[in-house]
Amino acid sequence: MKEPTAPPGPDPAHAVGPAGGPAPRADGTLAFVESPVQLLNALEWAHADALPTGGSGEPLRIVVLPPHDPMTRGQLRRMAELAREEGHRVDWTEARGGTGPLKTVAALSRPLRRASRVLLGDPFSRYVQVLLALTTAPRIVVVDDGTATMEFVAQLARGDRLTRWHRTDGGGPAAALLAPVSRRARTRLVPTDGRRVDLFTAMPVAADAARVGITVQPNDFSWTRTRFGPPLLTRGTDLIGTSLVETGVVDPDRYLAAVHDLARAHGATRYFAHRRESPDKLRQVTARTGLEIVRPDLPLELVARRGPIGRAVLSFPSTVVHTLPLALAGTDVQVAVCDIDPAWLTSGASPRAHTFLTTITTTAPTRLPGTP
Repeated sequence: MKEPTAPPGPDPAHAVGPAGGPAPRADGTLAFVESPVQLLNALEWAHADALPTGGSGEPLRIVVLPPHDPMTRGQLRRMAELAREEGHRVDWTEARGGTGPLKTVAALSRPLRRASRVLLGDPFSRYVQVLLALTTAPRIVVVDDGTATMEFVAQLARGDRLTRWHRTDGGGPAAALLAPVSRRARTRLVPTDGRRVDLFTAMPVAADAARVGITVQPNDFSWTRTRFGPPLLTRGTDLIGTSLVETGVVDPDRYLAAVHDLARAHGATRYFAHRRESPDKLRQVTARTGLEIVRPDLPLELVARRGPIGRAVLSFPSTVVHTLPLALAGTDVQVAVCDIDPAWLTSGASPRAHTFLTTITTTAPTRLPGTP
């Protein structure tokens, strides 16, 4: 397996607007994203907003708050290029470490106060919660951050504090310190007479969203289908990797055994790695299964739409079991989800882990028969 390398060129440290195009109005839509999937769904939302039945279609000001992970940063750079090509302004902001947080909050406080709409991709992010607590925008739009959206809406509906489903420590000292900020941000995510909250999503969350008055706008990946493809289809089967081992939810040996069994049973030849999967684990996947490891340079929805992609795609419970069928609509690709056996979970997995993963599986369009 070839080790991943970061794309060439420095990080875009300063705001760069569309070449030759108008700058977004200061009181327009201000978007905060921290992952490639969030940025993809911000572009999908902007595309839907520009449709005749949608809104104004004004360019976004997108603030990218990149993490330290090199694979995530590489995909974010590629997505930022696509966003600029679509006419949006992208600010790459190194907001983590040192004085970065204070400088970022100070620089964004005025735009936050003036924005008519604030779009965000990760309501669980403490960074986003700090920024969200500063805005009085009359409209907030949450775009998909994958399956985490399901837990976010369920927690709002139950009145719970916002906690990632796989966390078992309650967030530690930092969470306790920022608890007042988190509570204030949470109130911003509940609609009131003077504030509308929209959810742009491909996830099955309509019932919980209705309980708290959030307006759901379906994400059908129309921008992705318009921009890419149709893909070339291979005759083989592709497997989609997951970071459940890296997050401490699934035992590594159990996971490797499951990948081996799936590959042998279905004749898979390629393994599309999640951006957070460790190189060591991927080497073990190759050694044990012979699968070719593919490390995508863009979110899998775009990679699959560009092709080539197998006629059959198998995945463990993850975002793609809901999004790939939409991105690949009109093709002959069959996407199926494989259950996670409770015996695969680690002793340190969150008590909610199996219930959450089962919900992802049972709500997916197609479930792989004969799996645990």
